[in-house]
Amino acid sequence: MENKMKLSRSGRHPRYGKAVVHAVLFLGCFITLAPFIWMFLTSMKTQVEAVSIPPSILPRNWRPDAYTSLPEKLPFFTMYWNTILTSLIIVAGQLLFCSAAGYAFARIHFPGRNFLFILCLSVLMIPSSFLILPQYLLIQKMGLLNTLHAIYLPNLFSAFGTFLMRQFFMSIPLELEDAARIDGCGHGRIYSRIMLPLIKPGLVSLGVLTLRFAWNNLMWPMIVNTEKTKMTLTAGLSYLQGQYISDYPSIMAGALLATIPLIIIYAVFQRQFIEGIALTGIK
Repeated sequence: MENKMKLSRSGRHPRYGKAVVHAVLFLGCFITLAPFIWMFLTSMKTQVEAVSIPPSILPRNWRPDAYTSLPEKLPFFTMYWNTILTSLIIVAGQLLFCSAAGYAFARIHFPGRNFLFILCLSVLMIPSSFLILPQYLLIQKMGLLNTLHAIYLPNLFSAFGTFLMRQFFMSIPLELEDAARIDGCGHGRIYSRIMLPLIKPGLVSLGVLTLRFAWNNLMWPMIVNTEKTKMTLTAGLSYLQGQYISDYPSIMAGALLATIPLIIIYAVFQRQFIEGIALTGIK
């Protein structure tokens, strides 16, 4: 009888624990989705409903005016195209330059390699706000203010991306490189034909992280560009926020439309992204 009671209790515990886990996951999912739900509900309200106190959760009348009037208040589609273009250029530049630098630091022996790598990592200890003034002066001297080039040129390389790529290259066995050298391959072919396909999870992780940074970049596009047609979407939406009153339905509608591409990209590359971050943590 005592053994049966133990078995029944042991059978209850897994079900009880699984229910607790599902409840916690459901709560976490709700907390994650709550801001997006609130953004959508606010975008369907009028300006009076959006600023009413106490706030109303559901709109009295569902009105998509914020979406239809957004192109009239801002060059919305031009800003959207600027965001897509600059983000893709930044991602491509970081994947190319950071992977090449990471391969050099991991596989090529040259004088001062460790010193240069430490010097590269020291950039991570400098707040990004300290670099705004020298970057602005460089862009000004080059005559690139109020251009899309000013947005992506300073962001084509990152110390974090170099460090991430170096860790992935160092995890690849040396025997593969030695076998390639016996076949007559140089560093260029080893890097492009052998190493890059093996670190695909790392490239996807760096690409997703870089895309999120480039897509959400706010301060730098507002500093180097003053023309609305040369701004990205994140910086352009800030014009809807006034000193005394802000057009919250339009802001929420634009922010929601700006978030959709990132959600789709993360959903597509979720497995590779998590795999890359997990492998980096193991290393």
